[in-house]
Amino acid sequence: MATQFVDRVTLHIAAGAGGNGCASVRREKFKPLGGPDGANGGHGGSIILEVSAQTTTLLEYHHGPHRRAQNGGIGKGDLRHGADGEDLILPVPDGTVVKTPDGEVLADLIGEGTRFVAARGGRGGLGNAALATPKRKAPGFALLGEPGEARDLVLEIKTVADVALIGFPSAGKSSLIAALSAARPKIADYPFTTLVPNLGVVQAGDVRYTVADVPGLIPGASEGKGLGLEFLRHVERCAALVHVIDCATYEPGRDPVGDLETIEAELAAYAVEIGRDGTAGTSDLLPLDQRPTLVALNKVDVPDGKDLAEIVRPDLEAKGYRVFEVSAASREGLRPLSFAMAELVQAERDRRAQAEANKPRVVLRPVAVDDTGFRVVKELTGEGEVFRILGEKPERWVRQTDFSNDEAVGYLADRLERLGVEEALFNAGAVPGSAVVIGPGDGVVFDWDPTMVGGAELLGGRGSDLRLEEGHRPTRKERKEAFHERMDAKAATREEFEQERLAERRAREAAGGRGAGRAGQEDRS
Repeated sequence: MATQFVDRVTLHIAAGAGGNGCASVRREKFKPLGGPDGANGGHGGSIILEVSAQTTTLLEYHHGPHRRAQNGGIGKGDLRHGADGEDLILPVPDGTVVKTPDGEVLADLIGEGTRFVAARGGRGGLGNAALATPKRKAPGFALLGEPGEARDLVLEIKTVADVALIGFPSAGKSSLIAALSAARPKIADYPFTTLVPNLGVVQAGDVRYTVADVPGLIPGASEGKGLGLEFLRHVERCAALVHVIDCATYEPGRDPVGDLETIEAELAAYAVEIGRDGTAGTSDLLPLDQRPTLVALNKVDVPDGKDLAEIVRPDLEAKGYRVFEVSAASREGLRPLSFAMAELVQAERDRRAQAEANKPRVVLRPVAVDDTGFRVVKELTGEGEVFRILGEKPERWVRQTDFSNDEAVGYLADRLERLGVEEALFNAGAVPGSAVVIGPGDGVVFDWDPTMVGGAELLGGRGSDLRLEEGHRPTRKERKEAFHERMDAKAATREEFEQERLAERRAREAAGGRGAGRAGQEDRS
């Protein structure tokens, strides 16, 4: 069974999440608090697209569009770090263009081994051993791992060739590429025999180049009629175009000049994609209607075809075309055509080399040393003013925070304060009780209180840990005195409770006697 050719797919990918850090304390004999030993979580695996010469179609991703990388392992005690998730490498054909669902070009993968990181894995969370400082000796929390990046991508194959053979269906393009090279495409006597581009390598003198047999075009191809958009996409990278015109067609209403004008109109109407940098095309090529062009009048081995070629050749040359009379069956005129194509290819290669040499230098603009890396935006909503904090660091710290742990929340508050978030909120007009959101969308919402105790203070002041403060071992006398003090306090408490119960009972009895006296007076009256 022949392999199905798929040149456009939508891929749903999700990188691996980072493993959570571990909060652990070393416990040894005679040393119950031996210090933190919680290890870090492993990083999540990334998803990488790599050009492979062994891959010629996107069929595998057509049947399995959902791909997920391995998650990072969680950290453990005794400083056992979590394992990093393995990267998922997806092989793609040479000439694959990676785009967003909105059409933005992200990468143009040309050349075997070219890689593109499609989705980055999440960072692993730090364990409490990595969070320990001389002032915070045994943190009782660890950071969570970050989720991996998830996104949808559109992969498209654009044939990588130097020359494209274009024309109406059954014009003889497949026969021509078979005669010029060692390629053996499917050849039959009905339209649209070729459904996928075929590549062949041609040697003309010292120039070696590739020729693509692009499936037949019809009027309206630039608007998507037939398989026009799919076919024209494979012409974008070619340096030169060769119009293959059938001079022996029996279809009424068709002639070589009319066929050429129709195809030229479709090429002019096709919009070459604009890359991220604003240049025309993903490979810095000219628009299709401005490419170097040759005209091959095919099937001149047929008597009627030879006569028609001699009639229309002067008209085509008058329009500025270089015209060649060829026959794929008898191989007539193939050598001059091959050398003419080699000239165009070499000229285009020289042009690209010159453009590469004259490329402007890349200017690196590093981030300023005083750049805080975040910004505070004041928003007006139906519930009042909201102050939104946007920035890579605050958003990442929020994702790594375990909000069920008060000490972890206090650590987040410390980090935000050191970053200058509180001062920025004051400058933006925030007051205690103002609604603050960290991150885009819903984010993490809280009522801002600059004097809020973060939870780490439950263990003492920030930067200290009462659990590890050294103290002397009490003597027998001190333990005995402390025991008697506790017993005396318990006795005093019991005596106090007994006096309260006795007072309550006497009050109830007195209230009952007064009620009985009032009832007797009413009876006597």
